[in-house]
Amino acid sequence: MPSVIFPGPEGRLEGRFSPPPRPRAPVAMILHPHPEGGGTMNDRIVQRLYKTFTDRGFATLRFNFRGVGRSQGSFDNGIGELSDAASALDWVQSIHPEAQTTWVAGYSFGALIGMQLLMRRPEVRGFISIAPPANMYDFSFLAPCPASGIFVQGAADTVVQPNAVQKLVDKLRTQKHITIHHDEIPRANHFFENETEDMMKSVDNYLDFRLSPDCPIK
Repeated sequence: MPSVIFPGPEGRLEGRFSPPPRPRAPVAMILHPHPEGGGTMNDRIVQRLYKTFTDRGFATLRFNFRGVGRSQGSFDNGIGELSDAASALDWVQSIHPEAQTTWVAGYSFGALIGMQLLMRRPEVRGFISIAPPANMYDFSFLAPCPASGIFVQGAADTVVQPNAVQKLVDKLRTQKHITIHHDEIPRANHFFENETEDMMKSVDNYLDFRLSPDCPIK
């Protein structure tokens, strides 16, 4: 799990990178929760997402947004953080240009940034959004959402209301050419404190489905 430093829009960004284990390995980028709520790339859920993609043979990056850890700059209300994510993806592509596909996984605020990145980067073909803050931010930029993916939400989340995520899912499911999965984890709060295993089972089941050679979603 090598520590890496790469250039971002406001100076250097700090990350952890698992290099591609084979030529043309897919890329995964993991995005952390809100910096002002203590979110970092070492968040427990971010680390679990990182591990599951690494174990599946992805070139996998998690990194600290500007102003977090050793990353330079200061918090920019999501605008600069989206630029950080785009720079991070550029950096991975510069050392692994032959990747055939890219995935983005984000938790909470990271899920918002991940979905915005999805709109900008056509190479992103799959997403995992854990507890996306659909009640705090306007997700109408997903018009249309260009890739299929999964939303995983805690049923007892008091930070992100489950019904706000359900509304977002219902809206996206009216679109053609993409498939949106949605799992609600019983009893789970925003931090999945006692339900992390259930949350990861949901993620892993979805990845098993999507990465299968006969998956209907391309």
